[in-house]
Amino acid sequence: MSRTRTIDTPGNSGAAPQFLVTPETLDAVSPSGDRGGMVIGSDPTGKAVAASILRPQPTRMVTVGGLYLARQIALRAMATGAWVVVATGRPAAWKVLERAAGQTPDGKPVPLAQIRRLSPFDLPRASEDAPLLVIHDGGAVPQELFPPRAAWQTTMYVLPYLHPQVGSGTAANAADLVLLQRLPLNQAQLAQRIWFLQPPQVQQLTQLKDDTIIALGNMAWAPIQLVTREKEQAILGPIRRGD
Repeated sequence: MSRTRTIDTPGNSGAAPQFLVTPETLDAVSPSGDRGGMVIGSDPTGKAVAASILRPQPTRMVTVGGLYLARQIALRAMATGAWVVVATGRPAAWKVLERAAGQTPDGKPVPLAQIRRLSPFDLPRASEDAPLLVIHDGGAVPQELFPPRAAWQTTMYVLPYLHPQVGSGTAANAADLVLLQRLPLNQAQLAQRIWFLQPPQVQQLTQLKDDTIIALGNMAWAPIQLVTREKEQAILGPIRRGD
């Protein structure tokens, strides 16, 4: 796993400034100072936790557990002004992003969110003013079609579950940030081998509630409770695991 910092906690310094809000304000996510700090949820004390998902370095991240978490991150990236490009074999599952982005005056979808086929294509140019989130929704063993190579580009791999082969690929081993929902024991043990987890961490992974995730990054282990407010619920529905 990459050692660049992605989890923002009080007292740390790095690419993105500390960005703390109360969970009650998560339905009105707004850009942080450099558009890097994105609120993911709240910690056990109720304080909001932000992650440097869009930042000056090429970034690779992984979500494991289903579409809800991945689509929530995509919506919040759009709220910061990022371009979101989804490469997927199930475009209907991502149409909610296009609807959330809205339409141009002539009735065409706003290009802030683009849903594309799961094959190589040219990406928009990423910049500080227009960061880019590329979502690779290609199953449990994704190919490396869009490796992050430019500043302000993040590639997020959406894994429905942990497959034994994923440990030998780049997506998991080189990830700067991994977000894990509850895993069955055999997958939690696989996560232990991939990310060198301790036995208590393996046990915790098997006992997470549907609205709780574990964030791994820069030797960090952070339990985070997902918080979805009214505006996001109207788009995504209630918090859940799976697809």
